[in-house]
Amino acid sequence: IDPVRFIGNHSSGKMGFAIAEEAASRGASVTLVTGPVQLNTPDQVSRKDVVSAEEMKNTILHYFDDTDVLIMAAAVADYKPKVISNAKIKKKESELSLELVKTDDILKEIVKNKKQQYVVGFALETHNEKENAKQKLVHKNLNAIVLNSLNDAGAGFGYDTNKVTIITAEEERTYQLKTKKEVAVDILNFIEGC
Repeated sequence: IDPVRFIGNHSSGKMGFAIAEEAASRGASVTLVTGPVQLNTPDQVSRKDVVSAEEMKNTILHYFDDTDVLIMAAAVADYKPKVISNAKIKKKESELSLELVKTDDILKEIVKNKKQQYVVGFALETHNEKENAKQKLVHKNLNAIVLNSLNDAGAGFGYDTNKVTIITAEEERTYQLKTKKEVAVDILNFIEGC
């Protein structure tokens, strides 16, 4: 919005970092593209920090041709301010309105360049969870989508645990509430089994 304020969400980045750590422990060459989070880079992982959705898209596109598996766990903003102020916006007596514009759909843009890559998306939902996740799976041309719900206790933002369902065109696998490290193992075992 200005040099001091931004639009964000409650994502901690823990799920993505757990997946990167697990993939590296299996011997994969891992490039982790991350938004602003306060997490340590896992061993043997190359980290690329970005701030905006545009930066994330461009960074992933840079590496995508040489990628075997892309797992998109980031909670990327769907909207951004139309105008970004160069100076801090000062408080006034009147209200302030911000006009927001859509950001690029990173995953949809990236899969346009898909060749042999296995692409996994994430869907954090609050209602019609499976229906919405299945629509994203098809609409974004994904191999699989990992669904989690803010309605499940202990899952979603800020927790060290998660409860997921992995959905493909052929099957659905629902897992119990586990640590994000254990969920990362489940996700990578699923991918390796495909």
